[in-house]
Amino acid sequence: MRHGKKVNHLGRKTAHRKAMLANMACSLIEHKRINTTVAKAKALKQFVEPMITKSKEDTTHNRRIVFSRLRQKDAVAELFRDVAAKVGDRPGGYTRIIKLGNRLGDNADMAMIELVDYNDIYNADKKPKKSTRRSRRGGSKAVTPPVDTKATNEEE
Repeated sequence: MRHGKKVNHLGRKTAHRKAMLANMACSLIEHKRINTTVAKAKALKQFVEPMITKSKEDTTHNRRIVFSRLRQKDAVAELFRDVAAKVGDRPGGYTRIIKLGNRLGDNADMAMIELVDYNDIYNADKKPKKSTRRSRRGGSKAVTPPVDTKATNEEE
């Protein structure tokens, strides 16, 4: 039975895997998007999203928790300063994985993982929704009152 064995080992020992994910997370925070394999991107998503959630509340305790996993002071500072301000109202889903195809050398599935709020292409067409509700009936057209033909004929 494999109960509770959710982690993808990525063909590495524990220390190597944690160091690799920490370095990839720091690169993602610094550059806002990175190219990697699909398996590493999925593992990185599970690694970095809880830290982005912690960065929304800037306390010393949260900074220490994130620093213990990232191990780079500049990345932690940028995460709590810039990234947290941009994702403050988002309830989750801070990263997006876009599949790119296969790598030429070994035919590995490649993907781009990016921070959602930093993509200008996808966020450019998003406009704030109007608060008024429109009816499906054509109520916006100007309606002229019908002319009563009997009343005009009787006057003559």
